[in-house]
Amino acid sequence: MDNNTLIDKVPPHNIEAEQAVLGALLLNWGSMAELVSLLKADRFYSLQNQVIYEALQHLYQKNITGDTISLINELTTDNKLEQAGGAAYIASLTDTVPSAANIEYYAEIVNDRAIRRELIKLSSELKAASFELSKKSDALLDSAEQKIFALAEKNESTEIYSAKSIMIKEIELIDARTKVKNSFTGIPTGFGKLDTYTSGFQNSELIIIGARPSIGKTAIALSMMQNIACERRIPCGFFSLEMPYESIGMRLLSQEANVPMQKIRSGMLRVSDIQKLQASASRWFKAPFYVVDTPNMRLLELRAMARRMVLKHQVKIIFIDYIGLITTEDTTRPVYDQVSEISKSLKALARELNIPIVALCQVARSAEGEEPNLAQLRGSGSIEQDADVVMFLHRDRLKDGDVEAQDAKIILAKQRNGATGDIPILFLPPFSKFVTKAEGE
Repeated sequence: MDNNTLIDKVPPHNIEAEQAVLGALLLNWGSMAELVSLLKADRFYSLQNQVIYEALQHLYQKNITGDTISLINELTTDNKLEQAGGAAYIASLTDTVPSAANIEYYAEIVNDRAIRRELIKLSSELKAASFELSKKSDALLDSAEQKIFALAEKNESTEIYSAKSIMIKEIELIDARTKVKNSFTGIPTGFGKLDTYTSGFQNSELIIIGARPSIGKTAIALSMMQNIACERRIPCGFFSLEMPYESIGMRLLSQEANVPMQKIRSGMLRVSDIQKLQASASRWFKAPFYVVDTPNMRLLELRAMARRMVLKHQVKIIFIDYIGLITTEDTTRPVYDQVSEISKSLKALARELNIPIVALCQVARSAEGEEPNLAQLRGSGSIEQDADVVMFLHRDRLKDGDVEAQDAKIILAKQRNGATGDIPILFLPPFSKFVTKAEGE
């Protein structure tokens, strides 16, 4: 066996960088405050270096300055001095530091090698799983993407916040909100009263928007996305399982430009209409808006694509139109069980990605002609249980030829962390668009 083969089998590590981190801390203890959030103990390849770093963390937690003497005393008290390499090894650490000022650079090297070791371990696990023919390949892909995403999340720097730092941040936020009106903690929908109730759609929440067929579920979702992606430039993903992306584009242009869709379809446009549409297209051209229009998309595919949206495009909110068109792997199961699996999976996905997921949902036919309620969500009581927010869209059905603005309302029926109530809005039929209803209208 040649040397290259042996080297390939040694996990990536850099003992010199690990020793430099420890030595730099002993020379410049003030660096520990910054290093706590940059470097975890399990990042060290050498067990004795890991034990030493854990002891230094304990000293930091006790508000004791870390130097050679206090470190040896801490290790001796915990009966770990021998495991840490002994007093002579600890004393030698300060002799190996090129410069205590470069501690963050040394920590980056230690982290880099640790990530590579984790990737090697993960790839080995995926390789072994790939040989198990009893597992479906798409399930393997979903598991692989989930694990890689979790690895990326795990290796993001975390902060330790004191009460002092939290209060300072809160006062700054309160001060900023008093200066900037309509500022919310979540992602604003553009419907003022709804945003007041919810403070915007919050990260990790599953939001359900229910309505009878052809009442405007897609229209209100697109109205929200116009505000989110086009106006506020917040990256937004849209899974359109019912409508092709060309139709979505037409609706977005009609809504934003206030040019009737019928005129766009027929091509009977005035010069002023074309100018409005060109200006609208220019605004949307710059919008961070991403569409997937696969019909009857499988749950596994949707989850995988959602992760890619977040990783590749930094998407901050996802809309799904609609939940009834998502298919599970086993379509022979009762509908109730399938919908339960979908709703639980979407809630878990929202938490995993730490973004709001807004799923549209049909309500039962019994809701025709009346205001829908939670009992009428189609498919499963699990949707109501898993959702953080449930709202319904309600309006009368249009008669042929109706073009005037129509009264409508959003019924906020459930909010896990807030109040419920009705939000009056207006529907503009020519543009399939919902807008905020001004006071007195």
